[in-house]
Amino acid sequence: MDLSLLWIPATVAAAAAQTARNAMQRQLTELIGTVGATQVRFLYGFPFALAFLAVVLAVGSEPLPAAGPRFLAFALGGALAQILATALMLAAMRERSFAVTIAYTKTEPVQVALFGFLVLGDPLSALGATAVVIATVGVVLMSVKPGAQSVSAAGLRPAALGIASGAFFALAAIGFRGAIVALPEGSFVLRATTTLAWSLGLQTALLGVYLALFDRGALLGSLKAWRPSLFAGFMGALASQFWFLGFSLTAAANVRTLGLVEVLFVQAVSRKLFSQKSSPREFGGIALVLIGVGLLLAAQ
Repeated sequence: MDLSLLWIPATVAAAAAQTARNAMQRQLTELIGTVGATQVRFLYGFPFALAFLAVVLAVGSEPLPAAGPRFLAFALGGALAQILATALMLAAMRERSFAVTIAYTKTEPVQVALFGFLVLGDPLSALGATAVVIATVGVVLMSVKPGAQSVSAAGLRPAALGIASGAFFALAAIGFRGAIVALPEGSFVLRATTTLAWSLGLQTALLGVYLALFDRGALLGSLKAWRPSLFAGFMGALASQFWFLGFSLTAAANVRTLGLVEVLFVQAVSRKLFSQKSSPREFGGIALVLIGVGLLLAAQ
C-alpha cells in the first residue's frame, strides 16, 4: 500500500476503538459524573501514550523531536478543545441515546474542513468537499427524532450540547494536526506519537488540577472506579494514536470524514449494550454517510 494511504486503515481503527471508549465512558458517567468520566479518558490514557512513545523510540532509533513554541501552542489548544468536547458529549449522552448523541457530534467534519483551510491551509478538492457535506447531512438526518412534530426546549438542550461538542472536536483535530506538522523532524509515526503523549499529559495535568480544586469527589470517584476506567483509558489512548497517525498523513478533514464510519460501529453497540434500536430515518442517514465516505475515498 502507498504510504500516503495508510491514513485510511488508521482512521477506521481509530473509529472502532473510539466507539468502545465512548460506550465505556457513557457507563462511567452514571457512576462518577460527567467531569469524572471525562478525566478518565486522560488520566488512564496518559500512561499508555507514554508506553506507545517508548516503543516507537526503541524500534525506530530516532531522537525525540524538540517541542517548540508553535508545537506547544497547537498541542495546548487541541488539548483544551478536546476536554471541552468530551465533557459536552458526555453531558448530551445523559439526555439522549448513545447513537443520537454521537450523530450530533459528527456534524464536526464540515467545521474541520473550514478550520483546517483557515488555520493550516489544508486544501480540499471539490469532490472531497461534496463528500464532507453529504456525510454530514447523513449524521444530521440520523439526529432527527422520528415522529417529532416540534422541537421542545428539552430537545434543544442535548442537540446544542452535541453540536457544540462537535465544534470543539473540530478545533481539537486542527490543533493536533497543527502540532504534528509543527514538529521539525521525525517519521510520521514518531511525530504523531510524540504529539499524543504531550497532549494527554497536558490534559491530565489541567483536568487533574481543576478536579483537585473544585470537584474532589469526581477525582476520588475516578480513582475508585479504576478497573473500568483503565479499559476506557487504554481504548482512548489507542483511538487517539490512530487518529494522530491519520492526521500526520493527510488533512484533518479527510480523517474526520472517513471517521464517520464510527456511526456503523455505534449502531451495533447501541443495539448490543443499550438495547437502542435504529429507525428507518437513521438507516437513511447511515446510507448518506456511506455515500459520502465512498466519494471521499474516490477523491484520494
